[in-house]
Amino acid sequence: MMSGGENLKRILDQICRDKGIERTLMVDAIEEAVRSAVRKKFGGRRDIEVQFNEELGEIEAFQYRTVVDDVWDEDTEIHINDARELDPDIELEDDLGEKMENIAELGRIAAQSAKQVIIHRLRDAEREVVFDMFRDREGSIVNGIVQRFERGKMIINLGRTDAVLPREGQIPKRSFKQGDRIRAYLQEVRQESRDSQLILNRTCNEFLIKLFELEVPEIAEQIVKIMGAAREPGFRAKIAVTSSESDVDPVGACVGMKGARVQNVVQELQGERIDIVPWSPDPAKYVYNALAPAEVSMVIVDEEQHSLLVVVPDDQLSLAIGRQGQNVRLASRLLNWRIDVKSEQRYENLSKPGYKSLLALDGVDEAKADKLFAADIQSTADFVQADVEKIMRLVGVNEDQAAVLKLQAADIPVTERGALEEAERLFSAPVQEKEERSDPMEQPDQLGNVIDNPPQQDVGSKENAPEAGQDENEDEDMLGNKIEPEEISGTSGNVLTQSPQEQELSSSHDVVGRVDRVDGVDGNRLS
Repeated sequence: MMSGGENLKRILDQICRDKGIERTLMVDAIEEAVRSAVRKKFGGRRDIEVQFNEELGEIEAFQYRTVVDDVWDEDTEIHINDARELDPDIELEDDLGEKMENIAELGRIAAQSAKQVIIHRLRDAEREVVFDMFRDREGSIVNGIVQRFERGKMIINLGRTDAVLPREGQIPKRSFKQGDRIRAYLQEVRQESRDSQLILNRTCNEFLIKLFELEVPEIAEQIVKIMGAAREPGFRAKIAVTSSESDVDPVGACVGMKGARVQNVVQELQGERIDIVPWSPDPAKYVYNALAPAEVSMVIVDEEQHSLLVVVPDDQLSLAIGRQGQNVRLASRLLNWRIDVKSEQRYENLSKPGYKSLLALDGVDEAKADKLFAADIQSTADFVQADVEKIMRLVGVNEDQAAVLKLQAADIPVTERGALEEAERLFSAPVQEKEERSDPMEQPDQLGNVIDNPPQQDVGSKENAPEAGQDENEDEDMLGNKIEPEEISGTSGNVLTQSPQEQELSSSHDVVGRVDRVDGVDGNRLS
């Protein structure tokens, strides 16, 4: 096995050239293998040294023993007379090395042991070579050929070594055959691994970013920067871009002439739709761009909860949410914010006390509350009065559960604070405008209603002048009866004059301008 020096040297050189392993590493591996085989054959107590002779191309094994005049252990000691036959100058207590003959005839077990050692050392050397070769390429795109399939994993030949593309790293819609060329993102380079040192991925966000870096020169030159990416592999993706130069459109640079650049990326990802949106440091503007092509009416930012409430027109709600929530889900990942999308109608309903009271019921969410509102059940008071069959149909419960919900609704009052605040807002705005335009003689009463004074008479007019003996503060009704002024209590210092007929009417009716409170309705009325 070990004879034929030229043959051994040629095999050694061939392995080092094919595997890219240093020759010294292979020599050390062979020496260790032979040392292990000799110890298997002759036992482990002997002091064995193995060397590779470069001139002869052979493996030489030497046994070292101590020179003594009385031998007790032949494996570690040699008599001085026998030692002087090999070396006349040897002395007692010296170590004498003796070349072992016929090491090629170590036996089958020893040879198998040497083979295992060589294979083990060869794999370790290959692993170090692969690690040194690819550790600087981690985080980049590599090209390879599909070699084979193993339990859902794809083995990719990268030239001098193989890499593994796990099942979770494969795009669901894309299928490859043996021998196909493939591009993938080198996600991890392991120094110690039983299976494979190189782990590939085609579903991560970094793969999408690296593809754009290859296709868009402005990104490679760092004029355009990708600020974030979110993917649902094989279906849809979003990337946010910005530009460091004002005259460079980041979205247009990524799209390319007639969409050529982005189409190359889409083809590599097997038809995955890609939305390219402008990045903004303002989360409200950022989410407005991220939810495109849906229109956004209003955005409410909650910095503490790191959430965004987005209000969209009613006809844009399904477009903003996307198929199975895909659009808003990708936008949330892109911004790294929690996004809650609501229609304008639902947002308006949420401000109504009756709607909030319905949400307080167990098992009633916003979707069910919308159904109840559409069916003219606009508060828990209406819910109590509704038919059981109607509740069962709208809420999706059985008869017993509907009865329990009606009992619960009877204990939930409709908050009226929202109605009062809305009434104050509705009545204060017109009054303020009228006050700005009103005559200085016009005075509001305590409810904010403006009471017009009688028109002023011309002092110099004879026909409008008061008759002699008539008090200026006296007034007449339509029949010419004099009306004495009376003061109405409860006002804010303003004196109003009323005729006896008006006093009789006001005693049986409320004062004009009183606000009636309507339970369950987010609106106010005047009696």
